[in-house]
Amino acid sequence: MMNMKKYILALSAILATVGVFAQNNKGNVNVLDLKHSITDQAIVYPESFETDTQKLLESWFIKNYTSTDDRYATEGDVVFSDEVIIDRLKALPNVIEMPYNQIVRSYIDKYTKSNRAQVPALLGLGLYYNPIFEQSLEEQGLPLELKYLPMIESSLDPNAVSKHGAAGLWQFMLATAKGLGMEVNSLVDERRDPYLSSEMAASYLKGLYDTYGDWTLAIAAYNCGPGTLNKAIRRAGGEPKDHDFWSVYNYLPEETKGYVPAFIAINYVMNYYPEHNISPVLPTAPLVMDTIHVSDRIHFEQISQVLNIPVEELRILNPQYRADIIPGTSENPRNLILPSQQIHAYLMSEEDIKNYEPEKYLPRDKVEPGEIQGDSLAVVEDTEIWAEPITTVSDKVERNGETQTIVHKVKAGETLASIAKTYEVTQEDIKKTNNLRRNAVRVGQQLKITTSAPQAEMESTAAAVTKPAPSNNKTQTSTPKKQTTTSSKTTTHLVSKGETLSTIAKKYGTTITAIKNANGLKNDNIRAGQTLKIPAKSTGTTSSNKSSAGTKKKKR
Repeated sequence: MMNMKKYILALSAILATVGVFAQNNKGNVNVLDLKHSITDQAIVYPESFETDTQKLLESWFIKNYTSTDDRYATEGDVVFSDEVIIDRLKALPNVIEMPYNQIVRSYIDKYTKSNRAQVPALLGLGLYYNPIFEQSLEEQGLPLELKYLPMIESSLDPNAVSKHGAAGLWQFMLATAKGLGMEVNSLVDERRDPYLSSEMAASYLKGLYDTYGDWTLAIAAYNCGPGTLNKAIRRAGGEPKDHDFWSVYNYLPEETKGYVPAFIAINYVMNYYPEHNISPVLPTAPLVMDTIHVSDRIHFEQISQVLNIPVEELRILNPQYRADIIPGTSENPRNLILPSQQIHAYLMSEEDIKNYEPEKYLPRDKVEPGEIQGDSLAVVEDTEIWAEPITTVSDKVERNGETQTIVHKVKAGETLASIAKTYEVTQEDIKKTNNLRRNAVRVGQQLKITTSAPQAEMESTAAAVTKPAPSNNKTQTSTPKKQTTTSSKTTTHLVSKGETLSTIAKKYGTTITAIKNANGLKNDNIRAGQTLKIPAKSTGTTSSNKSSAGTKKKKR
């Protein structure tokens, strides 16, 4: 019995000592040191663990700028004891505390086992992005180990977008980005700009640390927002200044619970990956980049074609331009990142780049409505014709044997498919002839089309639809079947806008039929710019039959 009393007294003394220790150090919030003993069997991993790792490994940057081997795939992970990992975490040259517990271990295993293919991709992309992150952190005087946060946030994909709408390497929400003064519109998203977003992230993290005075809380607030973190601190009780991430762990959103453990794990993996049979990733091309200011609206394709730089590389280096368009102006020049050896080439070729097929890559400054060529409603020989404007086929025709090359001007409503059908060619034929990379065409664009179909047949797609003209006369006049002029001399006439065969015939004192016969016209359609042969004015005519202009009265 005495021994039992001694045991109870000794246990009470131990518990009292622990309680005093906790009260002195954490305002009586924690009875035990949670950061080392905490466990969680319902861990929710960040979205970055769902990234298509194979897509990362096959990305243009990894393929063209780095080199690694498949050791991560052919050799398995090496299992180390908790004590070894604890010692390794202690050896890291970090300012931010890196405690070890069951949750941290689960994240380390995630990286080195089931997601081990993700590590070489992060190592390779880190060759380019880590120096950018370090520069921004250094300018704010922040711990450099924070450079690994974007690996958790986005797997170093500048175009990553979360299910909540956060975007970029640092996964800024739209409201947060705009609150920090970042530009987001249809052409530019500065959340995706590696340099600017890193500057904003460093400034934002510094503000969070100044607010909470603890890096684990600042990191948690970066993930879930200060409002959500403040709510967790209030629910945990005690003095806010006495809390850290682990003391409010159970009051945080599920995704945020894994955020700090993932941060500790990625710091471990980025330093000790060789020990887990993952090979280093080495650069195979210079990673020296430079910036140039662009004061004009330029499309990536224009730069690519003139400087012979792959568009994929321009996108990797300048992911902030969402539609491959740099909307630069003299008042607001835009940054363009290029390999340093290409900067001089750009400066020397700036005018060539700006003037490379601008009608194809740049929007029109002014647009005029389509104009009707000739009278839209012309009365020709007692026949009313609704003439659809002939704007699709120009007078630029090159003959080549039985084929002809026609310059077609695209009008509203036309597509590459409809144009190809009109000229009895394929879409690929038109794209190849005009060096088009896609099927899109725009109104007013001129296309060269080589076809074997007769031009007259092609023009018939826009031919007139004829219908009887209304008339108050009860008589009809028939056109003479044959008419011969007394002179063989002809002149030429260049058709002007608004002219018809009727007005031209009247001007030269001839007939519509005579002009059609002289020019081999099968219908009454003409277009502005067309050249017509005009037969000389008739001095006399002979006719094979007489006019039947009148009708005989019937005797009643």
